[in-house]
Amino acid sequence: MQRCIQLAEMGAGNVAPNPMVGCVIVYEGEIIGEGFHQKYGGSHAEVNAIESVPASLQHLLPLATLYVSLEPCAHFGKTPPCTRLIISKKIPRVVIGCRDPFKQVNGSGIQHLKEAGIEVIEPVLEKACIFLNRRFFCFHQKQRPYVILKWAESEDGYISKRGVQTKISGDIAQRLLHCWRSEEAAIMVGTNTVRTDNPELTVRHWKGNNPVRVFIDKNLDIPSSAHIMNTQVNTIIFNRKIQKEEANLRFVKTDLEGEELILFMLFTLYQYELISVLVEGGAILINHFIKTGCFDEVRRIVSPGSIGDGIAAPVINLVPGLVESAGSDRIYFYQHQGG
Repeated sequence: MQRCIQLAEMGAGNVAPNPMVGCVIVYEGEIIGEGFHQKYGGSHAEVNAIESVPASLQHLLPLATLYVSLEPCAHFGKTPPCTRLIISKKIPRVVIGCRDPFKQVNGSGIQHLKEAGIEVIEPVLEKACIFLNRRFFCFHQKQRPYVILKWAESEDGYISKRGVQTKISGDIAQRLLHCWRSEEAAIMVGTNTVRTDNPELTVRHWKGNNPVRVFIDKNLDIPSSAHIMNTQVNTIIFNRKIQKEEANLRFVKTDLEGEELILFMLFTLYQYELISVLVEGGAILINHFIKTGCFDEVRRIVSPGSIGDGIAAPVINLVPGLVESAGSDRIYFYQHQGG
């Protein structure tokens, strides 16, 4: 099962809103086939694993055990049901990491296998398998995207000088940030961040997909020349004036403020099937998320050096579960049981 998890992680950034899934096929203690879900709309892990078994070993499938990190699907979606293929190959035993929370699966895959006379063993390494797909579980169980709050602050607790673009973290942390962006469905910032930093919010220093850009522009006064207003990447703009779509720009109208606006934005992203969102700032937006309690993870980068005065970094009452170094920067990772 640990190998299933390792394989599944190779699909990060390419399979959402589907889950990451890995699968291994074993005969007499030896792996004869393995695969993972590589791309949204493509073959599932079980299919890839079964197809990876060499033709000369296909006759061993009725004697083999299939391990998979998430319950096999039993419905027609972008692809046929995996349970049907497993049953047709007469695989006698299936070991499952955790159940699928998606309402069209959620136990039905296991039921189909059992009804076909297949021995099902589950759960195995359940906590690790759920954590692997924490975005997917959050999306289906809480009907909102998985929310990651991220900011960089100076040693004396500031995220920026006032009204001035301020570089805080080092080059290694910056490259890591672009890796993080490639792993999430959406990225969000507030109006002041757009005005001050003129960010692109794309993946430039890492190989991967650009997340959908999301920002707040209540009065639509961000100029069309701003990097975030180009049409190269899908972009959602929450505002008070218009509701329309043009090119890759989607304007969503709302008069809500503060925490109510946060909840509305999360529900809207859920409706657009955006499974996760990386909130990069600024302080006002992040503090609103903290007040609602609707966040699941925090990545706080602390860099050496002082600013002396400026915009204070957000404060969270959590204990870091992990601390890592990125060059001269320290990164604190926090988990939160978000609402």
